Amino acid sequence: MVKIDFLDQSVSQTLRPMKKIGIVLRPNHPKGKVTRSDLVDWLKGKNKEIFLINALRGERPSSRLDLLIVLGGDGTFLSAARCIEGREIPVLGVNLGSLGFLTEITLDELYSTLEEIFKNGFLEDSRQTLLTFVEREGERLPQATVLNDVTIHKGALSKLIHLDITIDNQFVTAIRADGLIISSATGSTAYSLSSGGPIIHPSVDAILLTPVSPHMLTNRPIVVPSTAKVTVSLITDEKGPIAMFDGQECFPLVANDKIHTTSSEKRLKMIRSPNRNYYQVLRQKLKWGEF
Repeated sequence: MVKIDFLDQSVSQTLRPMKKIGIVLRPNHPKGKVTRSDLVDWLKGKNKEIFLINALRGERPSSRLDLLIVLGGDGTFLSAARCIEGREIPVLGVNLGSLGFLTEITLDELYSTLEEIFKNGFLEDSRQTLLTFVEREGERLPQATVLNDVTIHKGALSKLIHLDITIDNQFVTAIRADGLIISSATGSTAYSLSSGGPIIHPSVDAILLTPVSPHMLTNRPIVVPSTAKVTVSLITDEKGPIAMFDGQECFPLVANDKIHTTSSEKRLKMIRSPNRNYYQVLRQKLKWGEF
């Protein structure tokens, strides 16, 4: 296995005993059940205790896990991140999807990577998450913690929606657009990127605001500190706008709803690939920098 010398100080080497292993599988993948079955047999041969978790149904681990292995794509990874919210469990993403930006490990690398983790530890990448909730008529509705982003979108409406944005109680701007993406640095390579937002290195704790198809060319993405408190007010009174949390949960909005977002104290422990660094992932997965 090739060793990469990580210069990123946000990535640290961690060695810990691992006995209880959780597995999340992407449903309906043609090779998924066979891959999981082979993995379970291999782990049992290493005297590991196995827990199978259905993250898409919101199932949470019933035991304190030492490691969570996600077999799937980025959507499966986001579901898994939600099911261990607030727990100090390192997550290893194994790509069975089409892109796999968060699931860096290939299937061919799975067993050699696990051997390395059990023997010598792993490269731990602590990722910022965002806390977001909807305020309606002064009432705070159930909140969500997201790894990638919260999106305010017009939904089925054919019209643009009107949003007022304030940061730390200071009015910033009003936009008319299809929507607005509020993302972490991790989420900067997801929906925000396809809407013209910048790439932010995941070691940078920040909040990125990216308009979706704005009416005015002057509405551009903006990056603010992770300490900022972002409030987006929905001015549009037509029915249809929604808030999406990590693309996993849809919440209908009504006029005068306020969507509050700030950096969460909860962080996600990702296990980085020992075979490639962040910039290699950008080039391989997103073809970044190619000419």
